[in-house]
Amino acid sequence: MIDLYTWTTPNGRKASIMLEELGLPYQVHPVNIGKDEQFAPDFLRISPNNRIPAIVDREGPDGRDISVFESGAILIYLAEKTGSDLLPPLTDMRRRVAVLEWLMWQMGGVGPMFGQAHHFRRFAKEQVPYAIDRYTSETHRLYGVADRRLAENEYLAGDFYSLADIINYPWFARWEWHGIEWSDFPNLKRWFDSVGARPAVQKGMNVPSAT
Repeated sequence: MIDLYTWTTPNGRKASIMLEELGLPYQVHPVNIGKDEQFAPDFLRISPNNRIPAIVDREGPDGRDISVFESGAILIYLAEKTGSDLLPPLTDMRRRVAVLEWLMWQMGGVGPMFGQAHHFRRFAKEQVPYAIDRYTSETHRLYGVADRRLAENEYLAGDFYSLADIINYPWFARWEWHGIEWSDFPNLKRWFDSVGARPAVQKGMNVPSAT
């Protein structure tokens, strides 16, 4: 059994989608970041950076509990644990590298930049035009990067669904927050609709249930 500590954010939903794709049993522990529950001492022992998601695998690699924080690390851990082809093996290095490239692209670019766009466009207590323009422009640039990639590939890592798609989808699912027109990114929209139609994605996007 895996304990999933999460909330209704793009980062949180990466982990729940992955667990659904793998069909692993898991128990959800909501961590309401609006109430600062991520700073609770018990949670900090699992996730020292006080961020969701985090997991505790009760059947770790040596038969003992293992905790994992950071969404990218969680996805890689779960893929390696199960031998899933969502992350190709070392014997298929070309495909594996492609997955890791687009996974890191999300961790280093999409997440931070989209997150700043969300903050300044929706949540900042005062309007800061420079910040809104800066992060909205960078968000749109990243949409363009993905659209060009998907003009030549069915999925982000190539012709196969992978961790790269799982880790990116929940951030693009906030497209209404980004001030974009889907007509400007037709290849990305095709991918978005295809990934969003997967049953595991639909289930994972509703974890935890809205309260």
